[in-house]
Amino acid sequence: METAVRNVFRPELVEPASPATVTSVRTLNVTATYELSEAGRKALLLAGGDGRAVQRVELEVATNRLHLVTVNGHGVARLKLQPRFEFNREQRIIQIDAPPVFDAPPSIEDLLRLAARNHELERAFHAERTLERTKRADVNGARKSEYALAFLRDQLQRAAVWPAPDATRCYINTPVGQMRFDVNVDDGPARDVVREALRRFRADVKAAEERRARTTAEHERRHAERKAAVDNWVAEHGSPDQKARHAAGLLPVREVVETITDRAFERLAGHSVYRSDGYDHLQRHAREWSGNPDLIIPRREFLDFGGLAHSATAAQWTRVQEFQAAVAGADVRLHRREYIWKRHSELPMLRHFTILVTKREGPFVLRREYLMPGEEEPSAVR
Repeated sequence: METAVRNVFRPELVEPASPATVTSVRTLNVTATYELSEAGRKALLLAGGDGRAVQRVELEVATNRLHLVTVNGHGVARLKLQPRFEFNREQRIIQIDAPPVFDAPPSIEDLLRLAARNHELERAFHAERTLERTKRADVNGARKSEYALAFLRDQLQRAAVWPAPDATRCYINTPVGQMRFDVNVDDGPARDVVREALRRFRADVKAAEERRARTTAEHERRHAERKAAVDNWVAEHGSPDQKARHAAGLLPVREVVETITDRAFERLAGHSVYRSDGYDHLQRHAREWSGNPDLIIPRREFLDFGGLAHSATAAQWTRVQEFQAAVAGADVRLHRREYIWKRHSELPMLRHFTILVTKREGPFVLRREYLMPGEEEPSAVR
């Protein structure tokens, strides 16, 4: 038995023509495709048919019923049975992209009646979708206007930089996701957003270029100051060898800075300088801890971690004060270094305290790190 249907079509769509006009009505040969359930296939076999699930029959449709027919690009006319439209449990019309299924072979009038019902439901389906799209467009339009006004009022908001705004469209990041604004589609505040977003984008680009220009000018100024300072130092204090190399453009600036640092920190010349040998300390520590004299820690598993110390013992504070008194105008800080074997956390890490001395001499910032007197070897920390 065919599935239950609702009678939503007009009877005149499927009423046969009157006998008086049958001879004058033109017809069109149409193919109707439907499916049979297992019961329908059995019934068809009993009636002498082929018993196939998919059935195609040829029928003639009068010209006053051509609204029940579709014709594809190859000129093949088909009865409107697929896609079919039905009511779901919520009494909403849904579209099903499959031919109808019958429990018994249908008659020609049954197929025409179903096509008429399908035609009416299709019209109702598209009318509902059009109404929904209209409502959705109204809601989206109101929401877009709200975000547009918020963007125009807030001068700190910016359009997405990718894709970059242009004269016709831009994208704004909103709480509901990225939203497109287009002068060819939008109107009102939404249309104004495109022009304002482009203006802000160009202003930001110009400001960034100006910042880069200022930064470049500042770097060039500092470079010129350092070069002039090196020239003056070589002329006043440089050795004949340094003057010759400087004249040839082969004197490293680092050599000059190291010499200036030696003179600025000459009162600390008796103290040991930290040489970044934490890896060697940790290697020896790991061998002693494991009892394996051949143990090797891969360089990639070594971590030198640290920063300024947040606490100091009385002895450490005294050393810091001594360094401060030795170099007038210098910034002296207690520094903490920790050496870790990343692969084996059970190995106690080593902690090393150093003294970091920084002083400005003209355009140069002189920096040197010294070992804490009396604590040249790092201590193990669990």
